[in-house]
Amino acid sequence: MTKKKKPQPTKLKKGIVPGSVLILLAGRFRGKRVVFLKQLKSGLLLVTGPYKINGVPLRRVNQVYTMTTSTKVDITGADLTKIDDPLFAREKKAKKSKEDKFFQDNKAVSLYLSLKIE
Repeated sequence: MTKKKKPQPTKLKKGIVPGSVLILLAGRFRGKRVVFLKQLKSGLLLVTGPYKINGVPLRRVNQVYTMTTSTKVDITGADLTKIDDPLFAREKKAKKSKEDKFFQDNKAVSLYLSLKIE
């Protein structure tokens, strides 16, 4: 019998501690310096600009796409307990059945035809 390995929590790169200044290497904000706040359960890093200073919002980033600097910022007093992965989840839209789509399309077509006739 083979044993399945349990997923291990992602280890942080050397030098990344809360308050470290990182440089983003990819994505919309590449080249921006951000402050590392904490590591989330998914292994992603929680970073912020802060938004008022350089326009980078609170966001999750894979540490592969960051470069660590030696600069540190004091973030004591910041309450980060309520920020976790589900906060970033999008709301799921209810899927419409094929019948609903068909009848909606028919309404649109009949409305279009009635407007064209008049």
